[in-house]
Amino acid sequence: MTDEKDKPADEIEFIPDAPGQGVEPPAAPADAGKKEPEAKAAAPEGSRPLKEKLRKREAEIKHLRKELDELKESYLRKLADMENLRKRLEREKSEYQQYTLSGLLLELLGVVDNFERALQSAPADAAGKTFREGVELILRMFQNLLAKNGVRAIVIEGRAFDPTFHHAMTVEESDRVAEPEIEEELQKGYMHHDRLLRPTLVKVLVPKKGQ
Repeated sequence: MTDEKDKPADEIEFIPDAPGQGVEPPAAPADAGKKEPEAKAAAPEGSRPLKEKLRKREAEIKHLRKELDELKESYLRKLADMENLRKRLEREKSEYQQYTLSGLLLELLGVVDNFERALQSAPADAAGKTFREGVELILRMFQNLLAKNGVRAIVIEGRAFDPTFHHAMTVEESDRVAEPEIEEELQKGYMHHDRLLRPTLVKVLVPKKGQ
């Protein structure tokens, strides 16, 4: 083994460096510190299309909701129209069923009138009793038939003349009245349900002119 004294004077002993010492780290690129700020600045630029899409979606949703409300309103309106039409058709059907026989019933009233006249002129003696009873029976049958079909006689209440239900066949001036007044019923009037089937024929007294 060689002693340190035996080494040549110009020989330099190699002493290795400690790990991590004497080695410079590689230089960082010049633009390394600029990337993060640029990335942060680019973020808002990328979010603009997304915000624009959201605004468009919101506008579309608002438009669709408006159309939905309009369609709902239109549907409800048509539904109400259909319900009104149904009720009107039912009412017209009911009225048709009630009044479809008005023409026939009006003709039957003439037959009833003739039976009533026959009773008024029928003899009151025993010989005419059977005839009178037969006429009365037929008259009651006709009256029942008319009543079943909604026909009823107009009853004159008081003596006031009402052109809605009365038809003046004759008019006579009189100092006994201050307003037109019925003096005599010449022919019965009839109602068919709530409609006038035939007006009552009457003789009317009216105030004298100049009174």
